[in-house]
Amino acid sequence: MDNSSGVGVIDKAVMVLDTLEAGPTTLAQLVAATGLARPTVHRLALALVHHRLVARDVQGRFILGGRLVELASAAGEDRLIAAAGPVLLQLRDATGESSQVFRRQGEWRVCVASAERPVGLRDTIPVGTQLSMKAGSAAQVLLAWEDHERLLEGLQGARFTPTVLAGVRRRGWGQSLGEREPGVASVSAPVRGPSGRVIAAVSISGPIERLTRQPGRLHADVVCQAAAQLTEALRKSGD
Repeated sequence: MDNSSGVGVIDKAVMVLDTLEAGPTTLAQLVAATGLARPTVHRLALALVHHRLVARDVQGRFILGGRLVELASAAGEDRLIAAAGPVLLQLRDATGESSQVFRRQGEWRVCVASAERPVGLRDTIPVGTQLSMKAGSAAQVLLAWEDHERLLEGLQGARFTPTVLAGVRRRGWGQSLGEREPGVASVSAPVRGPSGRVIAAVSISGPIERLTRQPGRLHADVVCQAAAQLTEALRKSGD
């Protein structure tokens, strides 16, 4: 079957991406698999690297890039938001604190769903709010499982350290005390897409006076349960 779209450069770029789906590939292997001229493959691969659709591994081989993960996450955002509503309400009621779901968009994390604490002192984060990727437990979770290069980049100027992120990966959740805003504590856990990659963070946040200086001890279990519910919902929607 002819898979040509009639736009040659797009068709050739897709041939490169299709080849990389099988795993890390050298330039010579790309040339052999696509049947394209070596200079053409090299030029296309470097252009795709520039746009983060392709990356290089430690051995210099070409691999699929992180931008594809971000685009796939965006494509699944409607499913995430649809599943998030009841889960966040349940989490809010279980903890008594405002709950949110954050996704990374470039250098920001964006609140895509929330359930506010109805009364009393609360941390209000409306849907659509952009917050820094340099502070807060949701930023920790969204960064902790990134590839090495993006991890190092994300740590530059961050309020948290590599040791903190290692703890997030080990425990499976993050916590923060006044990182994003003085007096505010939070607990977050990762939401994973069907591929297993972290695509979002589910969080609760509120005053340190209520969450204490060890908010994870109080609420990590229920936050992780909410994250697992969302992960399972996305897995089923991807079947």
